[in-house]
Amino acid sequence: MRFTVNTIIKWEVEDEKQSLERILFLDQDLLYVININDNSLPFPRKISDINEALFDERAQIVNEDPYLLLISDEELPPKHKEKRDKAWKIIKNFVRNEPEIFEPTYRRKLIKKTVEQFDVSENTVASYLKRYWKRGKTPNALVPDYRYCGGPGKERTAGKVKRGRPRKHQNITGEGINITEDIKKTFRIAINKYYYTTAKNSLVLTYELMRKEYFVDGFIEANGVKIPIIKPQSQIPSFGQFRYWFEKERNIKREITSRYSNKKYQKQYRPIIGNTASDVLQPGTFEIDCQVGDVYLVSRFNKNWVIGRPAIYAVIDKFSRVICGIYIGLETGSYVGAMMALLNATMDKVRFCKQYGIEIHEEDWPIHYLPETIIADRGELEGGNIEDLINILNVKVQNTPPYRADLKSAVERFFGLTNERVKPFLPGVVDLDGRERGDKDYRLKAKLDLYQFTQIMIKCILYHNNYYNLNYYKRDEMMIADDVPCIPIKLWSWGIANRGGTLRTVPEDVVKLALMPSDTATVTAKGVKYKDMYYASTSMLKGQAFVNARTKGTWKVKISFDPRDMNYIYVHGKGINDYEKCYLIDGNSRYKDKAIEEIEYLLAVERMQKEKSEDAVAQAKTQLIVEIEDIVEEANDDYKRETNPIKSDKQRVKNIRENRKAEKTVRRTEEVFELGHEDENHYSSIISSKKGFEEEKSTLDLFFRKQKEGLANGGGLDSKW
Repeated sequence: MRFTVNTIIKWEVEDEKQSLERILFLDQDLLYVININDNSLPFPRKISDINEALFDERAQIVNEDPYLLLISDEELPPKHKEKRDKAWKIIKNFVRNEPEIFEPTYRRKLIKKTVEQFDVSENTVASYLKRYWKRGKTPNALVPDYRYCGGPGKERTAGKVKRGRPRKHQNITGEGINITEDIKKTFRIAINKYYYTTAKNSLVLTYELMRKEYFVDGFIEANGVKIPIIKPQSQIPSFGQFRYWFEKERNIKREITSRYSNKKYQKQYRPIIGNTASDVLQPGTFEIDCQVGDVYLVSRFNKNWVIGRPAIYAVIDKFSRVICGIYIGLETGSYVGAMMALLNATMDKVRFCKQYGIEIHEEDWPIHYLPETIIADRGELEGGNIEDLINILNVKVQNTPPYRADLKSAVERFFGLTNERVKPFLPGVVDLDGRERGDKDYRLKAKLDLYQFTQIMIKCILYHNNYYNLNYYKRDEMMIADDVPCIPIKLWSWGIANRGGTLRTVPEDVVKLALMPSDTATVTAKGVKYKDMYYASTSMLKGQAFVNARTKGTWKVKISFDPRDMNYIYVHGKGINDYEKCYLIDGNSRYKDKAIEEIEYLLAVERMQKEKSEDAVAQAKTQLIVEIEDIVEEANDDYKRETNPIKSDKQRVKNIRENRKAEKTVRRTEEVFELGHEDENHYSSIISSKKGFEEEKSTLDLFFRKQKEGLANGGGLDSKW
């Protein structure tokens, strides 16, 4: 655990009073503490020992400082300030000599020197030092405790006499009771059980449920139901007393989080302090976030396929509100999407826009830098190559807590503005409020694909960066003096020129290798296979990698790829910067110029179609098997009926060539082509040949007859006719 100065540690000691220790100084392995419950002086402890005690629950961190004094000088009486200033004057010259001041020998010398200088006793100086250390190491720690005289704010111990205003009709309802510690404990139990729940019980109902549960005097049965008998009103606390103690111990944060949700508390009830740009003085801190677009898209493979709503990843500079990068995909909360957006922030935007058919100049979008710090949700930056991002590119990563979109308000505001700008003009937008029964499903109106939607987003970014006036932006004095317009690109340029910046230019290939998603592919005889796609390179062909895969077996390789363009992948070599660029093989042209999301969607659709047709395929295959078996069975019957069982196997295969020749001759006569109906002249011209054909046919009949006779006699075709 990470400790800080003034952290209070509570030690659990059996059969002894709890010990509270305040941390005064931290070193690498050692820290100095002081026990604030007794009169001891500072002493060292090992950090490892404290961590072990915290793990074993022998110690715990105390969040509330019992000696924290939040009071201004104006509120302090003059006498109190005088005593504080006198004590501070005595110890201020040497109290900051840390850690030497914690060594007894060195401290004793300083105390003696101070005694001579201010003419006070050693006990006085030592008491000032211990008071300063025990109460938080501030000058106000030396303020006297006169404010505690008389016990202000302390609860009085209830006696036998009823406190408070008498009841109006106490002769009827009774005098009532005082609230004891046991009753307060019952109040807390009832509030936790019945009020701080998602049932959202009212305070009155909570009181009634508490009364039914904890203030009963037996039971009666009515119609088989066991009914509690409530004690008389004079023996139970009133609702007014219950409400008083509820308000006194009320915890708004717990009330909202337990009755509704922590998300609602963070969004609607959390205190709002400061503004988003107050902690940045120059460009270089980028926010990354993802939002699902309010529009349905179609596939570029098939415009009839509605592929759902896009995930929009945006990177924005916190100082200037310039949009530095963009990525449109289909997966939300994805590391891949966040890294693609960050990679886009480092790319040359002229070349990027040209990929989408948009011509711009360098000054229209001059951002192609790597930031010093990235602020993102934990979901976007978990897993993946986050270690490469930190170690190779030296980028700091800050994760925001759950439900705290306000910590990335710059990018959140951009999403809201973009929705307002484009939603009225897009087909297939989500329209839950305006939809009525009988209306056409808005999803069926989808017309745009990922490529076209990205074009629209680029246009919105160019407008936002170069023309949108940030009316909410609070300029500082230097900006006002230089009359800087509240336009993102103007604020960016002014920040770079006047405040410098922590931006860095890194070779694009280095950024790509560090940020691009990595995966495992298989080297096969057909190429490097990844998700049903095959890739190859000249060097791998020359090196006979695919020949080896066919003869020796396949093997795995690590690859990197750009999800937006799967025309090529990078196969990693042995070195850090060693890689081989492999291109999509021509036989995979259907994947050309497609993003990984589109390809995965296509493969998913094909798998679904295959699974959908499995029943029909199985039925057809079963029918095929049955029909084949039926034909084979018929052939077996014919064979048994027409063959001579006396013949040997050798005799059966002896005349295969002659048998085949005879079979071919018969097949030719049966399969001869005869087209249409010829005219009479042509018909008469071939009558003369008919006689010859019939003679030839009779010859064939004679041939087959003699063949059968020869086979029956055990001879062949060489037998005499």
